[in-house]
Amino acid sequence: MTETTAMGPCIICVAITGSLPTKENNPAVPITIAEQVESTQEAFEAGATIAHCHVRDDEGKPTSDPERFARLKEGLEKHCPGMIVQLSTGGRSGAGQVRGGMLPLRPDMASLSVGSNNFPTRVYENPPDLVDWLASEMVKYGVKPEIEAFDLSHILKAHQMWKAGQITDRPYVQFVMGVKNAMPADRDVFDYYIRTVKRLFGDDAAWCAAGIGPNQYVLNEWAVSSGGHARTGLEDNVRIDRNTLAPSNAALVKRVTDLCDRYNRPVADWKTARSILGLAHPA
Repeated sequence: MTETTAMGPCIICVAITGSLPTKENNPAVPITIAEQVESTQEAFEAGATIAHCHVRDDEGKPTSDPERFARLKEGLEKHCPGMIVQLSTGGRSGAGQVRGGMLPLRPDMASLSVGSNNFPTRVYENPPDLVDWLASEMVKYGVKPEIEAFDLSHILKAHQMWKAGQITDRPYVQFVMGVKNAMPADRDVFDYYIRTVKRLFGDDAAWCAAGIGPNQYVLNEWAVSSGGHARTGLEDNVRIDRNTLAPSNAALVKRVTDLCDRYNRPVADWKTARSILGLAHPA
């Protein structure tokens, strides 16, 4: 275990709700603000230190409503003290600058997709002018972006934006694999992504990986065993296996902590996670 003992702590991000999963898919999917806070608290206690957040309207449909994001952020800060709150600017919750309407809330982090790609039934559009605006709003309000890389070009674009000063801190890149019609879960590509991040941002650059559906656990293991950080949660995957629904976000987090034990990596607590990502501690 010589190689794995040299690897540092692993940050676990829990994507609690997303825009697509419903109670019909899995009754454990948290929809209301109260459900999201309760589910996140359980995941936090299980070892997650980043909460990746979406909000839904009264009908359970995705929205970018800043007021709902504000209530969720307030609830998480109260019940999960120290946890990193990461709000989504994703395109399923709105169009144009509506997608960044929550950034004045000054969350610790926000997702930032820097290029377009195909999704299962549509094009996930991230036009350059919108990407530039979202990045500028994150700089304005002191929000650290998480670069959601659905393609190799997105990693290279993040480097270009960093060099141009559009991203002020060294980018934190998350590889997203397994989305239908986008990048599949391919180990050679995954390894090349790691090499590209290290080449562009430095050997010690932090990175994360997310797998969709049955690829979630695959990417969890690849990330943990390769020195990266891991994303899990009901947004990306509602099952433990083909025949079993996940009982909670916490149960999916537990799978990652078990992998950390297997690969001899400590699970990062919130203080360690904030240190790794260069985030201030809450007042």
